[in-house]
Amino acid sequence: MAGDSAQDGGHFKAAYTLETNEQTREHYSSWAESYDQEVSVENGYAQPERVAHTLAELYAGKSIQILDAGCGSGLSGLALKQAGFSTIDGCDFSPEMLEKSLEKACYRNLFEADLNAGQANIAANHYDVVTCVGVFSFGHVFPDACDDLLRILKPKGHLIIAVNVPYWEQGELTKKIDALENSGNIEVLKKELGEHLPGHDVMGWVITLQKCPETKR
Repeated sequence: MAGDSAQDGGHFKAAYTLETNEQTREHYSSWAESYDQEVSVENGYAQPERVAHTLAELYAGKSIQILDAGCGSGLSGLALKQAGFSTIDGCDFSPEMLEKSLEKACYRNLFEADLNAGQANIAANHYDVVTCVGVFSFGHVFPDACDDLLRILKPKGHLIIAVNVPYWEQGELTKKIDALENSGNIEVLKKELGEHLPGHDVMGWVITLQKCPETKR
């Protein structure tokens, strides 16, 4: 579900009116065919490459398992593959978006998932890295999803969150991250401000979190 915009217009505007799972499925079903063109080609979605660059700095030359959580049409997985990573799983709420991800030929496994509900089918301490590119947003995935994403992350593994400035300034994700840090579950390694969706003049953060060796939950 990556590539959200704070500006009005078309699918971008509709994305901020979603209230139910059914509305979300219908919205991304109708957007899947034109998503890459609108988000990447026409508006220069920058976050997939920014996240891939962050991981390349952390894991250059290393073999790791990555979960691209909320992979959408696969733009983030493609950027990770181009950065040299090969063991990438992806999940998303939209079956039609997953079909587009499959066409990218960059994922080991793809599966449907509601990140707000948690992933009981994934063992604890399984992935080296979980990426969430444009996933946390108004009416989409909520901050408490971080709890389960950290559960499936190995100790000392990294959770990389890319989020637009308007949602970050809304404050709920900030509060969640602060609470996780204050309770000793994560360390906030870096917060970098940069381009999110240049075609709509939207900036975004890339936030690098590291799971502590022994979480307190």
